[in-house]
Amino acid sequence: MCCKMTFVKSYIYILLVLFIASCEPIQLYEQTTIYPTHEWSSKQVNNYQFNITDTSSLYKIYFVIRHHNAYHYKNIWLDLIIKSPTNAITKQVLNLNLADDAKGWLGTGMDDIYDQRIPMTASPIRFNKGINEIIVQHTMREDPLENILSTGIRVEKVKP
Repeated sequence: MCCKMTFVKSYIYILLVLFIASCEPIQLYEQTTIYPTHEWSSKQVNNYQFNITDTSSLYKIYFVIRHHNAYHYKNIWLDLIIKSPTNAITKQVLNLNLADDAKGWLGTGMDDIYDQRIPMTASPIRFNKGINEIIVQHTMREDPLENILSTGIRVEKVKP
């Protein structure tokens, strides 16, 4: 009986150590812009700045959006500008899918609100050391773009 209790205590201790060791914080930056009237004007350019210290790592960039079920389109067109600390500028025009004909809205939903995190670049990228900036603006024909609660970006370090 004594040997059995020691084994159980040792097993629990090992599991606890493994659990704590596996809880590595995810290196990321996330910021969102909230639209109180649930409308995003094409004139509203969202700037997000973040500091990069690890230039050897690769990073993924995601577009984060929260919208109503009443959003009128299955996609969203965006202008994406990435500005490095050395003022090097990369521009992209993105067409991001928010819905699928077979599945409906992508992402997760609760009642009539849907949240999505969509990759903005085809492959991970490297950032320069220092303050980097990501600028996002919608280029949809509807202006202001209705039924948008919030948008933003998420930058995650890719695990090796």
